[in-house]
Amino acid sequence: MVRRQALFPGDYEFQQLLHIFRRLGTPSEKQWPGVSSLRDWHVYPQWEPQKLARAVPSLGADGVDLLLKMLKYDPAERISAKAAQEHPYFDSLDKSQF
Repeated sequence: MVRRQALFPGDYEFQQLLHIFRRLGTPSEKQWPGVSSLRDWHVYPQWEPQKLARAVPSLGADGVDLLLKMLKYDPAERISAKAAQEHPYFDSLDKSQF
């Protein structure tokens, strides 16, 4: 939303995955144990992660940190909605109205 365009602009599932992998790096067993045994997993090109801050230049350091935590491949490592609400990115909001 901060970019006003999709971060991963794929038109179909495979293209979407390639956009994600190009930006975040192709997931490995080290990052996400069991990824290669997922149903429909294929051997994909191996991309290194790019700096996410370049894709969202208007987002400050706290925003980039939150986004990185939301985009973790391994669901066990991904930030929960509850923890995301408490992230420093939202410290400037008046939370009394929520």
